[in-house]
Amino acid sequence: MSIAELEAELSADERAGLELVRASGGIHQSEFWKELDVSSRKGSRIVERLVEKGLVNRDDAVYKGHNTYFITPTARDLDFTLLMAGDMLSPFIGEEEVDPNSDAFSQWIMNLAYEE
Repeated sequence: MSIAELEAELSADERAGLELVRASGGIHQSEFWKELDVSSRKGSRIVERLVEKGLVNRDDAVYKGHNTYFITPTARDLDFTLLMAGDMLSPFIGEEEVDPNSDAFSQWIMNLAYEE
């Protein structure tokens, strides 16, 4: 099932929750339900449904001294096209020190320049 088909099955509250997670890039569940202006119980149900559908990830976290979850969008929601030149990923991804004179960077720039 495609992401669009999964999203079509969501309630209005679930859609709003998904958009909140995507817009924030990640949010603690204790803040999630407050931002949506729903009860903590309803917020938990929304997150559970989004996790079941594979639209968000939920990981254990401690926030302001309390155990909670950190909700993030799934990787399939991320758009890597701006990091690509043809089929080559930017050589800067994962590098702590960047050498703009490197052969890998030069090749990436050339691929970017000659994309159709």
